[in-house]
Amino acid sequence: MRKIFLIVCIIILLLSSLTFADENKVVSLGKDLTLKQRDEILDLFKAKEDIKVIYVTNDEEVKYLGKFVQKSVIGTKAISCAYVEKLGDNGIEVEAYNISYITKEMYKNALVTAGIKDAKIKVAAPFEVSGTAALTGIIKAFEDVSNKNISEEKKNIANKEIANTYNLSKKVGKKEASNLVRVIKERVIDKNLKKEEDIKRVVIEISNDLDISLSEKEINNIVDLMKDISKLNLNINEIKKQLKGVSDKLNELNEDNEEVKSILNKILDILRELFAFLTDLFTNSD
Repeated sequence: MRKIFLIVCIIILLLSSLTFADENKVVSLGKDLTLKQRDEILDLFKAKEDIKVIYVTNDEEVKYLGKFVQKSVIGTKAISCAYVEKLGDNGIEVEAYNISYITKEMYKNALVTAGIKDAKIKVAAPFEVSGTAALTGIIKAFEDVSNKNISEEKKNIANKEIANTYNLSKKVGKKEASNLVRVIKERVIDKNLKKEEDIKRVVIEISNDLDISLSEKEINNIVDLMKDISKLNLNINEIKKQLKGVSDKLNELNEDNEEVKSILNKILDILRELFAFLTDLFTNSD
């Protein structure tokens, strides 16, 4: 009886090792998806049946983004979805599907401002959308998977950043707008700039360096955003760590593979112990 009990304990331990990996993953779905669209998104995310699912409403999207962009840009239905997986120490990774306007870099910039770090994020919709409202679902899912609350101030400023970048990109281009906002933000944080005139000087200097022409209104909008960001006391080293460039992707993949290998090795170790135990059990049995 004691041997049978030990076998059951080992099997339970093995099963718990296999299911533990999904505890750091959460999916947020737009509340207005149809059942078919819901299944399509979950399939796209390769989400298992037991993954935790939360929902985002259009009211939530409007709450955070409505003060920065027109309601027509957000829409009247919550469609955008997000998959968030907490990573070890790998920075922020973003993939996007059916997102027509907001780029991966725009998301990453805003997410760093919100205080999100070390997460693999997939943003998707069942059909093509601008992607401006997806930030709400990403943040909500990250709060759930990390068990940490992000302040309303950070949420508002992050949405303000993605809205400003979106508006600016319509004039200067997506890549250019994203790069401009990122470089200015890093300079403001690195130099700990607080005064409006100092921030404005940096905005003009960097936009000139990048050969981007800005109107007075656009300059003032960026200055206003950076004044808000300067109050968050963000760390420049942490920002650079989270916003890893393309050159770091190979290393990240290698680290991910090592993590997978580690999990598989643990499972194999348990199986070897179980096999050895069973062999010994039946060999020594009468």
